[in-house]
Amino acid sequence: MKKRLRTSAYLKWIPMKITHRCRFLLRFFVSTLVFFIAGSAHADLEIPPITESLEGAHPIAIIPFGWESRATSPPVSIAEIISRNLERSGLFAPIPERELPGLPTTKKQVRFSDWRLLGANLVIGDLSPLPDGRYSIRFRLFDVFQEKQLAGFRFRAPAKELRKVAHKITDIIYEKLTGELGAFSARIAYITETGVSRKTKRYMLHVADSDGEDAIGIRGSTRPLLSPAWAPDGRKLAYVSFESGRSHVYIQEIAKKNRYKIAAFPGINGAPAWSPDGSQLALTLSKDGNAEIYIMRIHTRHLSRVTRNGAIDTEPSWAPDGQSLVFTSDRSGTPQIYQVSVRGGEAKRVTFQGHYNARATFSPDGSKLALVHGDRGVYRIALLDLDAGSLRILTETNLDESPSFSPNGSTILYATTDRYGSALAAVSPDRGIRYQLTVRGGKVREPAWSPVGWSPAIAP
Repeated sequence: MKKRLRTSAYLKWIPMKITHRCRFLLRFFVSTLVFFIAGSAHADLEIPPITESLEGAHPIAIIPFGWESRATSPPVSIAEIISRNLERSGLFAPIPERELPGLPTTKKQVRFSDWRLLGANLVIGDLSPLPDGRYSIRFRLFDVFQEKQLAGFRFRAPAKELRKVAHKITDIIYEKLTGELGAFSARIAYITETGVSRKTKRYMLHVADSDGEDAIGIRGSTRPLLSPAWAPDGRKLAYVSFESGRSHVYIQEIAKKNRYKIAAFPGINGAPAWSPDGSQLALTLSKDGNAEIYIMRIHTRHLSRVTRNGAIDTEPSWAPDGQSLVFTSDRSGTPQIYQVSVRGGEAKRVTFQGHYNARATFSPDGSKLALVHGDRGVYRIALLDLDAGSLRILTETNLDESPSFSPNGSTILYATTDRYGSALAAVSPDRGIRYQLTVRGGKVREPAWSPVGWSPAIAP
């Protein structure tokens, strides 16, 4: 029962009294299938906000973009999307429109003396239709104290790409004012479940903007879909599907929606994780009888075994330098995080606080791990400082899973479930901000943040 369990076996465990080892298998060996059972349809969860960092947020004035037609409204509000993005970062406090001293759309209309009184940087712009059916989007960012333009670009894009333009503009503003890369143009992947019975259940892999909007379905199935993982180029996803009745790993192209099977060995095929250069996948396979970590070269399908232990080893995650992996193992008696060289050898335990630490993922700079920390039946997202060895709990909800860092490391995306339903939420470890994303379409789980993306349909 420990080593070769079919999907039906996992589902039968749900109503039973689950032992600690079985719970580990259930929650993490098969990518936390329990979250498909827990919770109901999507609802607004209570995500307790932290507001202390808002006190130091910088005021910024984002003027509604000019629009030449009085008879029609613009397809989207570029300024509103930018404002919401910057507010979620915790670093900026957009000034409400009712408090603005004017609504300029060109530099000539800007009276810098008025804006200096607010102590705010200023963003203006305009949106206009083009003869070819696309739209022209222009924006400018001003330092009102020096009366100096800090950034200014013009984009051309179809209507369906206007939200992405707004995210890109936010990235530019964020970088100019903070010196750090923005991650608003990145996308997220996640899985939803609809239906209440085995006959009506349907699982869908989605890709959406970083704020949860503009979601598109990439792959649907009547069997569970699990563990979406982005390729470093942001063009492909690896994931696990049970559509054949067994777990197989697929690679899916986002734009063309083509896919191919990459791992279909006897036993468990799960937990895919891309190497930083995109040439390899780390996987959990039980083809030799026990769940171990392997690395596959994608083009040749060559496998190398990384771990050799009688315990369950699963959920690999690559270090940013590509030289080591962290993974979850119960070799100490409880689920804990270990680190091992990609060439194999002895694994080093890195978590020591608590009896349950799993699903770890590296921060982009490699200095920290986001993970799921369990304590007396409560599972929360935590941050482990690898140098100091200190563990800090970041969330206040009770059934959190699948932490994923934004490309710039400023925010951690995760899924959470309570008696009201399930949701995607995000937390900023350094700035003390939590917020819930807008996601529609049933129970939601297993989020993954993409590398920063940019649509070729948008031309600066």
